[in-house]
Amino acid sequence: MHVSIRSFMIIALFASGGFAQDVKARGTIVDADTGKPVAARIYIQGADGKWYFPKSDDANGTAIEYKRQVGTSSVEQHVTLSAHPFVVDLPPGKYTLLVERGKEYLPFEKVIEIPNLPAPIQIEIRRWTNMVSHGWYSGDVHAHRPLSEMPNLVMAEDLNVAMPLSHWVTAAETSPVSGNRVKEPAPKPAWIPVDATHGIYPLNTEYEIFTVGGKSHTLGAVLICGQKSVIDQGVPPVRRIAERAHAEGAFLDLEKHSWAWSPMIVPLMKVDLFELSNNHCWRTPFGFSAWTVDAAPKSMNLEMTDKGFTEWGWVEFGLKSYYAYLNCGFRMMPSAGTGAGVHPVPFGFGRVYVHVPGEFTYEKWRQNLLAGRSFVTTGPMMRLSFNGAGAGEIFRVTENTATVNVSGVIESAARLGRVEILRDGDVVWTSSFEELKPRDGVYSVTIDQSVSFERSGWMIVRCFESHPDKRVRFAHTAPVFVEIPGKPAIPKKFEVEHFVDRIEKELARHKGVLNADTIDEYNEALQIYRGLLPISR
Repeated sequence: MHVSIRSFMIIALFASGGFAQDVKARGTIVDADTGKPVAARIYIQGADGKWYFPKSDDANGTAIEYKRQVGTSSVEQHVTLSAHPFVVDLPPGKYTLLVERGKEYLPFEKVIEIPNLPAPIQIEIRRWTNMVSHGWYSGDVHAHRPLSEMPNLVMAEDLNVAMPLSHWVTAAETSPVSGNRVKEPAPKPAWIPVDATHGIYPLNTEYEIFTVGGKSHTLGAVLICGQKSVIDQGVPPVRRIAERAHAEGAFLDLEKHSWAWSPMIVPLMKVDLFELSNNHCWRTPFGFSAWTVDAAPKSMNLEMTDKGFTEWGWVEFGLKSYYAYLNCGFRMMPSAGTGAGVHPVPFGFGRVYVHVPGEFTYEKWRQNLLAGRSFVTTGPMMRLSFNGAGAGEIFRVTENTATVNVSGVIESAARLGRVEILRDGDVVWTSSFEELKPRDGVYSVTIDQSVSFERSGWMIVRCFESHPDKRVRFAHTAPVFVEIPGKPAIPKKFEVEHFVDRIEKELARHKGVLNADTIDEYNEALQIYRGLLPISR
């Protein structure tokens, strides 16, 4: 029997076994367009709610189980399979089978019944987009999955660049070597290719400080990515770590906007990247409503319930924080990291796409990531240009005004909601596409809009899918900047005041806890923000 289904695989299941005994179901996943086996992520759940985990049915194959749960609804129970046959033992009954592969394949979902399963079943599924064919390569800069699992994961999630953590320290003033929570040996600082367009850069460090002097006192987290050597110094203070990292070509990623120390480390560490999709953006329902609620200012008017952030409230908190930093002159480029290995989220669920013209190399990907030739997504895809240039461009003009035209295509496998253009954090153009009809299962819109600038500033494009259950799936370009002589950008006063307030509260909280050098860093950052107040509006 041959069945065609919108998705990216062919799965051949063969049933055998006796009555009321477990049945061995075997399958192979292939790309419908090429007919070749591909790796993928698979979920199998019985009618009673129990999860089942396939194994590889080939001596050369791998099958890696992932089991994480937060509360009753945030459940991630899957297996990532290499491109080899698999087998799973299933007792008689009905099962929901779900298969996904990254962002560019249509998901497959089907109810199957054991032992009444025809043999073989071929389920053809397909890509709905191919970003590599347009020169776009995806990455996840924050993962807690072991390096030994990465070759399986990058292929199963069709993720081009993986940056798993080789070092992770959670105590203040503790070396990531002596206090490392990662148990695998430190890897060499070299690109590990899995194939021509997928691979791993393995030497990366997270400082995620929860204790000071052996006592609970949370500071925050920052990622050092793309190191050339192992960093053997603890934090705080933080400036020396940042200077060392930058000196050897590594880059710094602001893991989350709401950490207590984030406003301090942005100017002091000269952070390179801001995670627009961070490790609280999940495939399963949002699970940390109350976390860092106190860090959100009332001036942002974020969506909340009596339990704390809604999913949209959390995402918007990150977006508005990013815009506030940009308005203050900190030109961080966007990134994405799942923290997979800790939370109930698949590796690469949120990812950053980077444009790499010509032949793909990690070094070109890294350079263009830092240059902002990128967009972040948890669903839609963007291929946009600004005055014919890529995102991240700086337009230096000689006139008193400037105009930036944005044009290109936005696509999604789900219904598109709205597309927006923002200038200096304010929406200057928006359009709804709720009534858009799909073509070949894909929702596609072409935009061609111009934005005028009376003074220096920046702009971005973002879009959102429309989901009846109000799940938040979005895509967001890196900013482009306009510089007009004699007309500097003006920070927004309420945003500057927010950062001043957060650092002042941190200084009070750290009194008698942190050393003098660290307090000096907080005071230096405070003076940077206070210096913006006279020119803000």
